[in-house]
Amino acid sequence: MISLILLFILLTILLYLRLGKLLRVSFTRIKKSFETIELELDRLQDEKERAIKDNLNRAQNLEEKIALYNITRQVCKFLEEEKVFATFKEEMNKFMHVKDCVFIKLPANLDALVGYLVLPLEIEGKPVGYLAALGVPDDQKEKFHILAHQFMLGIKRVLLYQRIQELAITDSLTGTFSRRYYLERFSEELERSKRFNFKFAFLMVDIDRFKDCNDKYGHLVGDAILKEVAKVIKDNIRLIDSVGRYGGEEFLIILTETDLNGARFAAERIRQAMEMKRIRVYDEELRVTISIGISVFPDDADDMTHLIEKADRALYRAKQTGRNRVCVHGVYK
Repeated sequence: MISLILLFILLTILLYLRLGKLLRVSFTRIKKSFETIELELDRLQDEKERAIKDNLNRAQNLEEKIALYNITRQVCKFLEEEKVFATFKEEMNKFMHVKDCVFIKLPANLDALVGYLVLPLEIEGKPVGYLAALGVPDDQKEKFHILAHQFMLGIKRVLLYQRIQELAITDSLTGTFSRRYYLERFSEELERSKRFNFKFAFLMVDIDRFKDCNDKYGHLVGDAILKEVAKVIKDNIRLIDSVGRYGGEEFLIILTETDLNGARFAAERIRQAMEMKRIRVYDEELRVTISIGISVFPDDADDMTHLIEKADRALYRAKQTGRNRVCVHGVYK
């Protein structure tokens, strides 16, 4: 009986020892599993924190870029170059500080911009100017390019607007005022002269035998003649005077604050300059003359319609009496 009890006790001890070993092994495995899980949790936590940080950085970068691009709204509020550039510099200072920043229209001396970061401005592939900055840090150059792009959008808008305005008031071929705009200027000068009791002379100019030139040499040569006549007229009047294309081969000139004697002198100077001019077009060298009719405010008329009508009559007389001459309304000698 005692032997059996001892055997039972021995077997129980052996069983507990076996179970203890198994438990220790299991515990070690469980411990390692927990350690692995903790490491994985730490890794995931670090990844989460990095992701949050990256997202914050991305959000900040995105907000900054949005703010940079919103500069377009500010610079595009204006249609004057000076205001656009001043607004751009003010907005740029919110993001970076440079030693100097300039906008230079063509023609430009780039030799004076040594050390500057120079960005060209083009419209339809043609350079129109440069934006240059001094002291842009290397890590800020990408940001400056974004800022410069916004400025260039504003300047392009201004330049295109100016171009539209120029096309609306000038004749595209000769560079003189268009007929519609010129007649507006005529009306303004008439009112000004009435208000201040000034005289002014009105000249109507016509190219002699222009149709014959067109028929003989073609319209390209005719266009070149029109350009040269416009240039001769502009070169021989004052800055305060104005010239417009009335239509076809006719030009109108207002000589501000000018009496009859002054008008005759100016008209003869223009006529003689045109007579002496040699026009070289392609393989041709041409000589072209002009005829001029003059009327004077207020001596001949005090309204635009009659001043034009009387200058036109004087021009017709110049044509009828031999061309290449100046005739004054009401004067027959």
